[in-house]
Amino acid sequence: MFKSKIARQRIFVERFTAEQQNLSVNFARNFLMVSQDKISHLFPTFEKGLVENIAGKSQMHSFKEGDLLMKTGQNIRSTILVLEGRIKIFREDQEGNEFFIYYLHPGQACALSMICATKQEASQIMAKAATSTEVLSIPIEYMDAWMLTFKSWYYFVLETYRSRFEELLLTVDHIAFRNMDERLLFYLERQQQTLKSNTLHITNTQIATELNSSREVISRLLRKLAERGCIKINRQQIELINLKIS
Repeated sequence: MFKSKIARQRIFVERFTAEQQNLSVNFARNFLMVSQDKISHLFPTFEKGLVENIAGKSQMHSFKEGDLLMKTGQNIRSTILVLEGRIKIFREDQEGNEFFIYYLHPGQACALSMICATKQEASQIMAKAATSTEVLSIPIEYMDAWMLTFKSWYYFVLETYRSRFEELLLTVDHIAFRNMDERLLFYLERQQQTLKSNTLHITNTQIATELNSSREVISRLLRKLAERGCIKINRQQIELINLKIS
């Protein structure tokens, strides 16, 4: 009787363990399929084999708004593909002042992290989640191998270098050759295009930080834009009405 009870318990445990293993396998399969679908949607030029490799070799990471993804001096051993959210790329001086470079959006990659990872150098930039963000982290050894194996990855890396370099030139151009009022207009237009909204939930202090200016200067210029009917200033938000000034 006692042996029979033990045997029934063993059978129950074995069945329960098998069911749990099946659930784990099914969950892993479903997760892989969802990942591949998401990758294909955000990176439509990627070949099927490349999508499968990325889903199998990369790791998914989630970050809250304000979390640091990369710090100055950090050794980079992987690059990232952005799945959701927005990442702010910037430099920081010894006093903690920020110099804004560009944003990364879903379907994009960080060219600077690719360069640092390839050359095995420490990062010279900072990366911060501007909103809740989800990324795929790809180890450098796979990134190099895929350059030789998949043409779509090769062209994607080249296009990433080109587009990020153009964004950097655009930022430098506005700093070197434009007045602060022109830079502010350019900044607001980029925010409007990025967020696809005429309402920006942003403070004067945040704008001043990203434009490497003072809160007082930005507040004065925003008031002028409001007087011209270009914007409407509300509590911790700016409504864009007409940014074109004749």
